[in-house]
Amino acid sequence: MRPIRLDMSGFTVFRDDTTVDFTDTDYFALVGPTGSGKSTVLDAITFALYGTVPRWGGARGITNALAPSAAEAKVRLVFESAGDRYVATRVVRRDGRGNVKTAGAGLQLMPKGFDVTKLDTGMDLDDLGEVLAGTPAEMDEAVLHAVGLPYEQFTSCVVLPQGQFADFLHAKPATRQQILVNLLGLHVYERVQAQATARSNAAEAKLGVVDQQLAGLADANDEAVEAAERHLTRMRELTAAVEAAVPGLRTAREAEAEAAAARDALDAELRALASVRTPEGSAEIAGATAAARASATEAAEEVRTAEEREEKLRGELAAAGDAGSLKLLLDRHAELDRLVEQEEWFAGEVQVAEVEFKDAQAAAELAHGAHLGATQLLEQARLDYTEAQRIDRAAALRAHLSPGDHCPVCEQTVTTVPEMPAGSAVREAEATGKAARAAAEVAESAWKQRDAVARKLEGNLERKRAQHEHHVARLGEVRAVVAGSPGVPALERQLAELDRLQRNLDRAGVAVRTAREAQRRAQQAAHQAEERERAAWRTFDGVRDRVARFAPPPAERDDLAAAWATLVDWAEGEHRSRAAARQAAEVALTAAHEATVHAHAAVAALFTAAGLTAPAHSEADLIRAAAVAATAAEGDWQKVVDLRERARELSEQRITLQREGRVAKALAGHLRANNFERWLLEEALDLLVDGASRILRELTGGQYDLIHDKGEFYVIDHHDAGLRRAVRTLSGGETFQASLALALALSEQLAGMSTTAASLESIVLDEGFGTLDAATLDVVAATLENLAARGDRMVGLVTHVSALAERVPVRFEVSKDARSARVERVGL
Repeated sequence: MRPIRLDMSGFTVFRDDTTVDFTDTDYFALVGPTGSGKSTVLDAITFALYGTVPRWGGARGITNALAPSAAEAKVRLVFESAGDRYVATRVVRRDGRGNVKTAGAGLQLMPKGFDVTKLDTGMDLDDLGEVLAGTPAEMDEAVLHAVGLPYEQFTSCVVLPQGQFADFLHAKPATRQQILVNLLGLHVYERVQAQATARSNAAEAKLGVVDQQLAGLADANDEAVEAAERHLTRMRELTAAVEAAVPGLRTAREAEAEAAAARDALDAELRALASVRTPEGSAEIAGATAAARASATEAAEEVRTAEEREEKLRGELAAAGDAGSLKLLLDRHAELDRLVEQEEWFAGEVQVAEVEFKDAQAAAELAHGAHLGATQLLEQARLDYTEAQRIDRAAALRAHLSPGDHCPVCEQTVTTVPEMPAGSAVREAEATGKAARAAAEVAESAWKQRDAVARKLEGNLERKRAQHEHHVARLGEVRAVVAGSPGVPALERQLAELDRLQRNLDRAGVAVRTAREAQRRAQQAAHQAEERERAAWRTFDGVRDRVARFAPPPAERDDLAAAWATLVDWAEGEHRSRAAARQAAEVALTAAHEATVHAHAAVAALFTAAGLTAPAHSEADLIRAAAVAATAAEGDWQKVVDLRERARELSEQRITLQREGRVAKALAGHLRANNFERWLLEEALDLLVDGASRILRELTGGQYDLIHDKGEFYVIDHHDAGLRRAVRTLSGGETFQASLALALALSEQLAGMSTTAASLESIVLDEGFGTLDAATLDVVAATLENLAARGDRMVGLVTHVSALAERVPVRFEVSKDARSARVERVGL
């Protein structure tokens, strides 16, 4: 796993949006003061992938993800693994009850060549590539597949957090073995054994199924095939006889259909003629239409009179002036009186603010002088402490010794550390330094508080000066506006006249709207009457169209009642002339039906002779029934033939399953003992320890070699006659060197042996450099530089040791203010 870009928002100390761009970075350092948020950058990488961080104490520590007072935290990590590029996202929110939960999580496979700078444009998650996981539950398996390491092993081999740098060194043999299994992808042999067992079991199960199927095919023999062939021949003969008899049946049915159509046509004509009836109210419709049109004309004249009066009043109001301008001028008179009254108050506020700012500024300068004095005393105390250590080296050495350590003077094991002498200069210098540090902190706090007060009062002064200037400018503007005004009484008289004219105009408008409404109702009534008349004629035309094929007489379009009377008389005469023809058509239909029944009986006899029932439907159904019977017979014959062939195939398949089952069972037995996997793990551990031992010799100047025995790690101390010691007996600095050697060996050697995506493409160290002396630190720096120079690993470290940070080509400087931490890239 190799990080490419990290985006954080609202995450712990990173309240504001923060981006860390690892592009084209092989060797970097996170630097900054203690507590600035260096380790939080690594926490964000781990959190984006696994949803937790080692120092949070498990999943319940997710509350720590939110920045103080923030309601949402978002982390997005773009990373590469085994040649593919992914983006992992997690969002944490606090609900209304104060509960903190993961609101969203996802992993996506980004397309080849995707430009990560496009993330700055606010792209949706849907635009980032194929979705591999969309919920926190799906993330675990998807991240494990992409990275190749579970959470515990990721924090032991890739990102080594504070306090857990030596986890792999001190891990139990079983835990360490499981890490190597995941790194080397040895689970594949367990899967091969499981698949072999599954195939053996599947072969046995299939063999049982094949035996059952063979037992069910005992009757699929040559005798059954011959019987099916004879039945097929009989059905084919039936099909030929039915096809020969059906044309006579079809002719009889066509004659019957023609007779039925002639009768039905006469019935339809009789029904159409009988439906011609005069609707009720046809005579009154024309008179109602004329009355409605007269009312509409009268209403239109009333509207014209009301509109002329309204237009006259509107012209008088327009000539009288603009009420809005008069009211605005009255408002400016009132505003001028108010501004004159406020002038003295604004000037007094500015004077008070100036006095308060000068007093606060003087107090801040005094506090700053006190802070400089306290800082000088603290620096002198530090110099005194350094001098005391130089003078009394024995007392200074006691502060760093513990029972069981090796004495650097006599090279003997320390059993008891002597007490610090009562009059020791080192102890007195420490006490003086603590007092000076406390005084400096108090002076600094007082200076910052008074400086903040002075800045706040300065802002208040500027704000009040701006308010006063705005007030003076507005006063001048208002005086200029009212300079040519005739005065308040004259303005009020003009407004009263305009109000009277407006009321008259409003009453005229109401009269216009009332007249228009009456006109609308009259026009609507006229339209409705006309529509009723048109609907009556449409009804007449519809009835006449239904009998148009019988050539009805023409209608008079100016008299609806007369038109209906003429049409009804004609329809009654036509109905009487067609009633006799209908009786003759019924007799002809009966004779045609008897001929059809006789022809169908002849065809049905053919089906009965063949042992089948004839369908009582159309000629096509009879032919289809015969063809279906022949097709079914052919299908039965083919089924018997196929079953006979299937029995032969199953016999051959049974032999193949017996052979495959024996092979799979033998392979599962060979892999069940795990001997092959155990040998691979031993070889991998040997290579790892050899590489770590070489690095440890470089780091310790040839003092230590690293070995392993029965899963446990030991060092060979060449400065103590080759003494073999357990790694748990090493001091803090020695443990760091041994842990670093193992971590570098993991990154340098096992990545090449892994068969899965768990290639260790990066390693990040987050502790321990401050415990090393200058010589050892130089060896560590050179080792890390050589590893990074190979170009196939990203190497990162977290440190506040300046000598080490200055040797790193890319530094991410982490700083923090009262609101948020931020990261700035320095270097290549």
